[in-house]
Amino acid sequence: MKGLILAAGKGTRLYPMTKPMSKPLLPVYDKPMIYYPLAILMQAGISDVMVIVPPNETDTFRALLGNGSQFGISICYAEQPVARGIADALLIGREFVGDDSVCLVLGDNIFHSNTLAEVLRKGAQQQNGATVFGYWVENPRPFGVVEFDEDGRAISIEEKPRHPKSNYIIPGIYFYDNQAMEIAANLTPSQRGELEITDVNLEYLRRDQLQVLPLERDVVWLDAGTADSLMDAGQTIRNIQAETGRYVGCLEELAFNQGWLTEEQVHEAGQELGMTLYGQYLQCL
Repeated sequence: MKGLILAAGKGTRLYPMTKPMSKPLLPVYDKPMIYYPLAILMQAGISDVMVIVPPNETDTFRALLGNGSQFGISICYAEQPVARGIADALLIGREFVGDDSVCLVLGDNIFHSNTLAEVLRKGAQQQNGATVFGYWVENPRPFGVVEFDEDGRAISIEEKPRHPKSNYIIPGIYFYDNQAMEIAANLTPSQRGELEITDVNLEYLRRDQLQVLPLERDVVWLDAGTADSLMDAGQTIRNIQAETGRYVGCLEELAFNQGWLTEEQVHEAGQELGMTLYGQYLQCL
């Protein structure tokens, strides 16, 4: 399975912070935002990743992430010339994905729980169709809302409905088989001129090949798209790390757990960042 991270948003809701830099490069407490979606893919066991970035921003992202070898993975880059919606990432990454299945993650979504890796691996192991997640929120209107029947099967999805049929939304992690490439290629832009990821999910639903897994209430989901939510996300990460003593989105640790980096490589990375708490954490693993 290949991994795609859509990190090409301009972040206009965060202006003027994001005028000189891309939103996924902003800090969320002690790490760049882009670390967190990368952590999602790594926990799912995905080590071959394409990061889709804004025009003329490839060098900036590469300066941070390189080719991924310091995290035991492979990272390449592609630019999204025009913001055409989330599903456009599937078209941009079509050649990269090839005949494989794919996990698409949004560059400003942050997830955390003690059991998250197990849930993600279930999605990655799905051989046919699509697997997405349902997350309970108090106000689902700004999101794609999923409706379930009495047996827990998804029966409808509505994008930003005025009258939501449930409180479950679909957050920014999508596991697809290779049909997603053909589905995305045949989408018609919505009224706002974008290729909607909800339309991809609806096509899988029409084909009776969509699995929606409700996430447990202990899963933390953060959408760091506004100044307030960015601050809340940073505070939440700080609190989790202070309470548990374990870092959220520590890519070197995740790579070590997967067997992609050795203990010596992790400690070497920690020595290079020895003046920071992050580096000291790596040296103590």
